[in-house]
Amino acid sequence: MRKYELVYIVSPDATEEQVTDLHTQIEAIVQRMGIGAIEKTENWGRRRLAYEIGRHKEGIYVIETINGNGELMKEIDRRIKVTDLIIRHLVVRVDEQEGIVARTQASRTATTRRRRVARGLPPDRQPGEGQRGDGDDDRDDRFDGVEVER
Repeated sequence: MRKYELVYIVSPDATEEQVTDLHTQIEAIVQRMGIGAIEKTENWGRRRLAYEIGRHKEGIYVIETINGNGELMKEIDRRIKVTDLIIRHLVVRVDEQEGIVARTQASRTATTRRRRVARGLPPDRQPGEGQRGDGDDDRDDRFDGVEVER
């Protein structure tokens, strides 16, 4: 099972009932195929579009996080394409990105610990450490010469 994000923009002319009905239709597809599950649904509400789509300048944004496989997402994509209320949609696989973020964080943590040990400091930051005036000029508190507030 892979994790996907489905983002779709509903026409601003749609009612709240119609938006809920679209979510129910997607939920029914997931249940009927029996392959995955909807993890989370967020309705961001009416927002201004970055550019005009057709005659629409606004739209209702909905994001759904779905656990499933490629066949499930192909079926959802096929159904969304024929739905008149949805003016744009996008399906993105996010499990790869979460793995990349986890590896990057682990690498940064290991580098920070190695540098701290080389300077004679404990590997992990102590509470209250890194504040102004403590004498620790830790490079981790700066980004291109600009101090980062915590």
